Formats: sequence, C-alpha cells, structure tokens
Amino acid sequence: MPCGDVVAVWEVALSDGVYRIEFAHGTTTGKRVVCVNGTEVIRKDWMFKLVGKETFTVGSANTKATINIEAISGFAYEYSLNVGGKSLQKFIDNRAKTTKTWVVQVDGADYRVVLEKDTMDVWCNGQKADTTGEFVDDGTETHFAVGEHDCCIKAMSSGKKNGIVHCLLLDGEKVPASTQ
Repeated sequence: MPCGDVVAVWEVALSDGVYRIEFAHGTTTGKRVVCVNGTEVIRKDWMFKLVGKETFTVGSANTKATINIEAISGFAYEYSLNVGGKSLQKFIDNRAKTTKTWVVQVDGADYRVVLEKDTMDVWCNGQKADTTGEFVDDGTETHFAVGEHDCCIKAMSSGKKNGIVHCLLLDGEKVPASTQ
C-alpha cells in the first residue's frame, strides 16, 4: 500500500463512485500522505508543524476535501475529514437529502445508480447516463439503459406537502433503494 502507516480511513460516496481516503501521519517526522482509492495524491515528507490541514479533490467533479489534524494531548492526534466545506457527517446527511442511490445486479455485474435530485442527472457506475425525461399523469419518468436493460426512475408525489418519491424500475420491476 503506497500510503504507509495509515492513521485514518474514510469512505465518501459521490455521484460518480465511492472513494476510500487514507491518511498516513508520521508523528515524529511530520510526514503526511493522502491516498484516494490507493493512489497517492499528497506527500509531504518532513514537516516541523505536526498539526494543520491537507486539502485535495475527490471524484470527477473535483469535490474539495480537507483533512484536519489536531493535537488532543501530548503526542496524540485527532483526524477529521471535511467534504465540500462540511464535516463528513453533515456532507453524508446532505447527500441523503439531495441524492437517491440504488445498487442493482444486471447480467451478473453490480451497478450503482445515483439520481441527483436537484439536477435530475443519473450516474451509473461513475458515468453520467444519457437520459430522456417525460411528464406522465402521476409525475415524471427519466429513462436510460443499464447494459441492454431498460431503466426508468419515476418521480411522483408522496401525498405529503413538498414530498416526492423516486423509485427505480429495471425492466419494469421495482428495485429497492440502497443506503449508500
């Protein structure tokens, strides 16, 4: 592993995939190494300041991420990750409101389908899908393909004020949503 002595690991789900962020921190040398999905994106070998921040980008949208390094006592350190200017937990909570994710198995392969609710963009295994949208009696339908299969994301009223329900149909069959 190129990241060496890893002190913190986070997983960040973006529309184009789930990214594994690893951070190695040499507390005697000040060395800092950041790896994203196993690829080194930052390396600083000799740093006299052991606390601070490391900023880098993640994903095809170049989402800004920052690792914060804080001393908590003596030579003990705390590491936290901010994504898109928010703490990781707030970022995850916000993504849960603005996106919907499904993981489906098609022809023996796993596909991760993500709907960005604000733009109605659909991502499939990290690639933005070509979609066709249409209005129907009970809401909207966004059509696209996964492999040789027809998919449709239906958006309809939940019956509650300001509530919209999104569901994925694969060859006409409803697919349960994922937590990721």
